Parts: sequence; C-alpha cells; structure tokens
Amino acid sequence: MTKRKPEITRRDFVNGVPVAVGAGVALSSLTGCAPDQGASSNTGSDAAPYPPAQTGMRGNHDGSYEVAHDLAWTGKTWPEPEQLHEQFYDLIVVGAGFGGLASAHFYRERFGADKRILILDNHDDFGGHAKRNEFTVNGQTLIGYGGSQSLDAPSSYSPAVKSLLDAIGVEPAQFYDFYDQSYFSDRSLVRKVFFDAAHYGEDRLVDHAPPFYGEAASGPEVKAALAQFPISQEGRDALYALLVEPRDYLAGRSYDEKRRIMRSTSYEDFVRDYAGVPEDGLIVLRKVYLGIWAVGWDVLSALEGVRLGMPGLSAIGVAERHGDPDAVEEPRIFHFPDGNAGVARMLVRHLLPRAIAGETMEDIVTAPVDYSALDQAENAVRLRLSSTAIKVANGRDDAGGDYVDVTYVHGDTAYKVRGAHVVLGCYGHVVPHICPDLSEAQADALRYPEKTPLVYINVAVRNWRAFDRAGASRIYCPQGFYNTIRLDYPVSMGGYDFTDNPDQPAVLTLQYIPIQPGKGRNMKQQSREGRRALYRLTFADFERELTAQLDAALGPYGFDAKADIAAITVNRWPHGYAYEYNELEDDWSFDGANGPHIAGRQPIGRIHLANSDNQASAYLNAAVEAADRAIGEIAGNMT
Repeated sequence: MTKRKPEITRRDFVNGVPVAVGAGVALSSLTGCAPDQGASSNTGSDAAPYPPAQTGMRGNHDGSYEVAHDLAWTGKTWPEPEQLHEQFYDLIVVGAGFGGLASAHFYRERFGADKRILILDNHDDFGGHAKRNEFTVNGQTLIGYGGSQSLDAPSSYSPAVKSLLDAIGVEPAQFYDFYDQSYFSDRSLVRKVFFDAAHYGEDRLVDHAPPFYGEAASGPEVKAALAQFPISQEGRDALYALLVEPRDYLAGRSYDEKRRIMRSTSYEDFVRDYAGVPEDGLIVLRKVYLGIWAVGWDVLSALEGVRLGMPGLSAIGVAERHGDPDAVEEPRIFHFPDGNAGVARMLVRHLLPRAIAGETMEDIVTAPVDYSALDQAENAVRLRLSSTAIKVANGRDDAGGDYVDVTYVHGDTAYKVRGAHVVLGCYGHVVPHICPDLSEAQADALRYPEKTPLVYINVAVRNWRAFDRAGASRIYCPQGFYNTIRLDYPVSMGGYDFTDNPDQPAVLTLQYIPIQPGKGRNMKQQSREGRRALYRLTFADFERELTAQLDAALGPYGFDAKADIAAITVNRWPHGYAYEYNELEDDWSFDGANGPHIAGRQPIGRIHLANSDNQASAYLNAAVEAADRAIGEIAGNMT
C-alpha cells in the first residue's frame, strides 16, 4: 500500500526533516522491514521510511557512520555474540554498493541461484554512492542523483562489466533516445560564470563562459566574455592568450623532456611560470573540472591538463588522453534520472525480484521498491540495511572445515553470522579495523590511498524561470561555496519526463568540494583536511550558503529562494571518490596494474576484497571488475 504524501513545505527543508514522496507515480512502499520468518529478527520496523524520499542530510547520513567511527577513532568494542544469529551462508558480502551487489551477482552466476547470500550495509538504502533522491512538488514527482552519476564510456567496458549490464537489462544504446542532447542549445541555455561579491566586490553573472571546457569559440567571443570578468586586465589578457593564442612554452625541448616537465609540474605552476598567468587568472581556472578529481589544479599536473583539454596546452605538442587511445569517444549521456542508482536498483531487482517489480531499464525509473522484501528468510539473497560490520575473521571448526565469521552492529546490538566466504565491498580504510587476520604490510597498503570528499546537493524548485531569463544551463563559480550550479540532466524515460518549460518544477544540482588550495597541501592532505571540515558542516550551513548563492547569482533574474525552493537534499560523502594515482605526487609506475592497491586487495584467507578502492579507479565499472576478480578468487580456491 502506498500513501500519497503531503506537499513539501518550507519547514521541511529548513529543518532537514525527512519527507516521504510518492505522488503521481507511486514510487514508495510500506516502510520498514518485516521480521524474519524462521530466524530471530534484527531488521524490524526501525528502518527509515522510504529512504530516497528523505530530505536534509543524506549520503553518509546520521546513523550510517557512528559505529565505524567509534570503532576506528575510540577503539570502542561490543560484546561478541556467543551464538550465531542465523544459519550458515554460502557468501556474506559487506557493502551494498556496486562492488558488493556485483559480487552477489557473479557468485550466483558461477555457483547457482540457490546459494544463500547475505549482503550487509551500514546505510539505510542500497547502492553505496549511487543514491537516489526524490521530491514531490506541486503534485509532480522529481528524481535526482545523489552520488554516482553516469556510465562512463560503456562501449569500452570489460567483458565482465558488459555481461553484468546485459544480465540485469541495462542497454546503454537506449540513452541516445532517453537523453535530449540538444535540450539546452534548443532553448539557448549556455554555461555561465558567477563572480561573488565577497571575493570580487560585486555579484556578477557573466553573459557567456569562455571555452574553459574545450567548446569552440572565436577570438571576439572570448574577448567579449573575458571583458566582463572582474579581475585585472593582466589576468584577462593572460586567459585570452591561453584560450585563443596558445603557444609552445617548451619550444626547443625534446618530446620526452616536455612530457617530464609537464608531468612533474602542477597545471597552476605551469601556466604561472611558463605562460605568465597572474594569481587572479589562476583562481578562475583552479576549479574547472573540480568534479573530476575533487581537487583543484594546484595539485594536478600539467600533463593531466593536456588530457582534460585545459587552456593553453594545445600548442606544446604533447598529446595524451585517458584510457585506451583507440577507444571510441562517447557523449556523457548514459544517465538514469537518478544517476547510477538506476543501475543499482536493476541489480537489486535481479537479485531480489520480489522487492522491485518490472523487467526493463525503463520501468525501473518509476518501479516501487518494497524495502520489507529485501531481508526475508525465504530469500536466497538477503539484503540487510543499517548494519555495520565490526569484525570479519577466519575460523576453522572441529572437523577442520574453514569458515568466516562476521560480527555486525544493528541498532545498539551486535550479531554474528557465519559463511563459507566473505567479500568486503566496503571502504578500504575500514578493513584494518575489522579484520584481525590482516598483516601489517597489507594494512599499510590499504591505508595508502585517501578518498576525496565531496557533496552533491539536489534542490527541488517550483520553477526555473530565473535560469531561463538568465539563459543559463550551468553556472561555474570560481570562488563560490558551491563551485557549480546547474539544471539537472535532461533525461526522460519510463514515464518520467524531464521538465518541458520554465514554469514547471525542476531539480537543480549543486556541488561542494572542500579543497584547501594555497596552503602547500598535497592531494591527500587536502582530502583529509577537507573531510574534517565537512563533518563540521551542518545541514543549516549548506542551506544558508545555497540560498545566499542562488539569490546572488539569479536574484536579478527573478529567483527568490524563499518562494522558489521546495526542498533540499544534501548528499554528503566525506569518503567520496576512490583514490586514483596522481602523477604529481605518486610513483610514476603506479597505475591500474601496479601500485599499493594490488597488495591491499590480496585475499585474507577466505576474505576477499571488491571495491573501487581496490582498482585505484573511482568508477562504477571498476567496482564491478573488482567483484568479478574477487569471485574468481573464490572459484579458484574451490577447484
């Protein structure tokens, strides 16, 4: 039974109150999880009511991280249960992100759909960083993504990843129909740049952004845009030269010498030292592509600038690109309305068909999720939320049989379950705290990477007339609290339609990343400091900053935060992107096939690791590849 939800009020988002959603397309279901049948239950009605509809602070929400922090920071212990909570499992998975869910899928493929699998996750929803946000505004359902965003270049995926997508019914080619690639150009909506009064003396939305992201633009167009930048004339001239008149700043050097210099010099230092860009110009460029690495160009190499097409490097003659140089270029259109949460929902439906009805990637968009069906005794696969693993240890019974015990905390109580094998699809830094069998050398390897913190904010607005009047699709804010403000991706599928006109409700997405530039901090140090800063921010802090920034940037075009904002969801990820090796700071030999992550992901007896951390890559396909590898290790041990 689905309840129709009340309209979202100003009070709801000011206080960060959970608001259930389900008008229009009946997306939610009965709340809570039904008690176990045939086993003592620890998954009762204390689960959150329909997690995607929770507003306020989400992502690593209250209740999802406290147990792990108590374990790691204070050394808190829980009495270890003397008795097993349930009967034996063939596989126990810690983490219901893509590494964990894909591990369950590959295990069933190899060993049979009748195998008993338990998946534990510390959040109140599945998907890991692939989180779905829902709102209802004026009776209309809005869907947004709260984390993992899109399938990146799916034609280049490995056979294992392609086989998983095929098995669950994801057909990337269909997004050419679902994603309206001309939506913004048809409406004359373009990228813009906003300079805030706190840093520039006045609030100014520049008519048209220069081609920072590689767009085609003529010299007069660039000059006209830069003329509106409230920076020095020297800064404007330097940016113009980078964008329109790049030259070979390393002329006379060999190709290898050029590459060495660019690999060992940050992009900021390079354009400062070789192109003479002053500080105010560097600041304008610093956060371009901030969403790719979650750090600025002060700690990324000039060679990475070549790969991403940063201004001023095209004439040097050093050509590089990410990934396979022979791979086909694909547009960034492989995006469900809820981002990769759509893929996670399809995986869960594949594993637990009673929990989510339907068969296609279209009907998954509006399919109701019955959270009470995720953890039932009759299920071959059980998905148990709000459950944090605190100990994972190998054991041997009196008959010489090997097993793994997993102790986890649900509520305030610890429970113990036993399985033949365990896959850890959780954050790598947690593993040394929960695996007593881990060697110190492997623990050091797991501690080597540092996840980068980031926050995705979804703002449900009653209309987007101000964006239309401003002619803006996306706003880059060089020194704003939020570095980007944009209208959501124009995807319509499965009966869910993206907004047709500015009078309709829509979702705005904002991005906050707590970098610490200009203090001599490297990438890892900035991530650690940024994470500490992020934990200190409250929902009220995020709300205050976004209402002020939106009013400042779009107020002249009629935006009024008090009247126009219906609800806010802040998706906080203190442990965000998996660490990818940074050539400016890491050994140049480190890559996907070499580096500390290889030692870190080795099996620990019957415990196997499957997370994007273990692949040194922050993408969905990396987590799936980790899962395929982990299940392959189990299969190898069983032959």
